[in-house]
Amino acid sequence: MLVVGIESSAHTFGVGVARNGKILANEKSMYRIGTTGMIPAKVAQFHSENAGEVIERALAVARIEFEDIEGIGYTMGPGIGHCLQVGALSAKTIAKMLHIPIVPVNHAVGHVEIVRHISRLKDPLALYVSGGNSQILKKAPGAYPHYKVLGETFDIGIGNMLDSFAREMKLDPAWGSSVEKKAVGGRYMRMPYTVKGMDFSFTGLLTHSIKQIGKENGRDICFSLQETAFSMLCEATERALLLTNSSELEVCGGVAQNSRLREMLASIAKEHCARFGFVEKQYDADNGAMIAVVAEKMLKDGMAVKIGDCGILQRYRIDKARLAGA
Repeated sequence: MLVVGIESSAHTFGVGVARNGKILANEKSMYRIGTTGMIPAKVAQFHSENAGEVIERALAVARIEFEDIEGIGYTMGPGIGHCLQVGALSAKTIAKMLHIPIVPVNHAVGHVEIVRHISRLKDPLALYVSGGNSQILKKAPGAYPHYKVLGETFDIGIGNMLDSFAREMKLDPAWGSSVEKKAVGGRYMRMPYTVKGMDFSFTGLLTHSIKQIGKENGRDICFSLQETAFSMLCEATERALLLTNSSELEVCGGVAQNSRLREMLASIAKEHCARFGFVEKQYDADNGAMIAVVAEKMLKDGMAVKIGDCGILQRYRIDKARLAGA
């Protein structure tokens, strides 16, 4: 089945194409935040202006015609309302024009499933780390298969924490990736560390780090912030790995692009003889391919919905999303 997936939850408008589990295209256009961050209305306008071009590019890369599309999926949430609306409208328009089935996809499920799909994992413990989310997840089978949240942030996602700090540091772009680059060669300073069981908190760490700007070396602050935050995640994840007796571990989401975090998690997986799954950066960042892969599974599982019932849900939790083919 040839399926198109549209992702528009935040700064990226992505379009992926998949057929029988094979990714044929993964094109995107990303709003440049500079040092100021995202203004929802402006990002949504950017998506509206670039949606058509990204869709055309994805079809060209996949070497298919518009009429070849057999199904479509879009990100229903979680995400920024203005941005989600653009993706939903684009998908509904295509579904109506071609008279094809449509499915709303949970953004977090997309991140977890693309890693599981590409890495060929069966039942991994997943550390999902992105801008708005930081969760430890494990599939819960049964009458309503879904990803169960074993642990999560008490306040903000680690991605938002890193981005917020990057803005205070006037890094350009104000992304966590800029903090990663700035951290190279830094020395460690003691930072607030908050882990409770398999849950964690980042606001205290963020506040403390911001207060050090201008007082301590910026490289040292970035290094210490990153090492402390990742150590918190790794402690909680290792605890979950042992409690669930999992033989597979994966990391997914935008922050999973960070090489230091991957290194730390790979070490934990090796120590406990667990297989470690990760993907190349284009699939960790927000992308349409992850939506296409999940949408195809949903459509084959008979989960299509009426166009009139296709909306958005800004706070669409992963544990509320039914999994296909589980």
